[in-house]
Amino acid sequence: MENVNLIDTFSEFKELKNIDRPTMMSVLEDVFRSMLAKKYGSADNFDIIVNIDKGDFEIWRNRVVVNDEELTDPITQIPLSQAKEIDEDYEVGEEVSDEVKFLDFGRRAILSLRQNLTARILDLEKNNIYMKYKDRIGEIVTGEVYQVWKREILVLDDDGNELILPKSEQIPSDHFRKGDSIRAVVIKVEMRNNTPFIILSRTSPVFLERLFELEVPEIFDGLITIKKIVRVPGERAKVAVESYDERIDPVGACVGMKGSRIHGIVRELRNENIDVINYTANNQLFIQRALSPAKITTIKLIEETKRAEIYLKPNEVSLAIGKGGLNIKLASQLTGYEIDVYREPGGEDEEDVNLEEFGDEIEDWIIEELKAIGCDTARSVLNLSISDLVKRTDLEEEQVKEVVNILRAEFE
Repeated sequence: MENVNLIDTFSEFKELKNIDRPTMMSVLEDVFRSMLAKKYGSADNFDIIVNIDKGDFEIWRNRVVVNDEELTDPITQIPLSQAKEIDEDYEVGEEVSDEVKFLDFGRRAILSLRQNLTARILDLEKNNIYMKYKDRIGEIVTGEVYQVWKREILVLDDDGNELILPKSEQIPSDHFRKGDSIRAVVIKVEMRNNTPFIILSRTSPVFLERLFELEVPEIFDGLITIKKIVRVPGERAKVAVESYDERIDPVGACVGMKGSRIHGIVRELRNENIDVINYTANNQLFIQRALSPAKITTIKLIEETKRAEIYLKPNEVSLAIGKGGLNIKLASQLTGYEIDVYREPGGEDEEDVNLEEFGDEIEDWIIEELKAIGCDTARSVLNLSISDLVKRTDLEEEQVKEVVNILRAEFE
């Protein structure tokens, strides 16, 4: 019975996909030899035959025939009388091979071997998973959601290996259920208490870069290079691309005919707005492209402090800053310049009033909220609708209406 149990133990592992056949054979033989050495003092004169396909094994002991009175080492020698019991034709000096029955080792030895075998193969399996994914950092993997917890999601790959997608690495609008298919990039692989932990991410810029490689053949082939990616996951991203072939328009190739290529990426990222920008070494032009769709009138670069002073027409300021300040924030990260936005003097500004002038009627924190979206004058606020102001700021509708009434009264 113990023999059958042991066969079941290691035959369970013959299907493991992460362990190659030679390694499996080596581990099994090593475990058996350790047991034999413990019982007999040496395992050098034993042959171990493992048949993984059938889930079976045999152990044969090789001993040299000696006269009964010359027996000195019963481990490597067999007396002639005993050899003749096996076969009458045996003579002194010949080698005898006889099968060792596993039941002879005793229940305790068999149980110990079984536990040792299980532990060795599981350790090997864990190490192979670790090595497999360590070489795949930065690659996209597809898996199935197995369990959804508050702080993380457990994902199973095609081989049934467990992968972790932490809440912090999920797009805010991600919502997965058990059984859903999921795509993410491997960002970290580590061993904790001898167990491999494979960490996935959907918020990493690398994930967006790999999606572009999948959707845009020119990027995969190296004709177009992604110079830099910055993103606020689920909200907005800016991607700077460059082509080494003058015949290829990098932005057009990435977007595709009628947006066909980028639509798939946008859907995967939960409708994240993606701005694809033509990279250039000309910093002024690069900043101008990064702040699109705003049209810049003048740019002044201060290289010592890596700052850029941007002058725009009043109606372009809110476009440059973007909803919640995202456009200017990402443009700053993409270009490496701290960007300051100013209204171009003249024109409407001659008949305009700075919001600071209303400090006695409007609370300071409300003025700061309005300035954060690029509205630092009365007319810049009045140029936006009440619903737009509510959407872009943290102000309530009643507060916005009160501010608008105060500002309108100034011009009436």
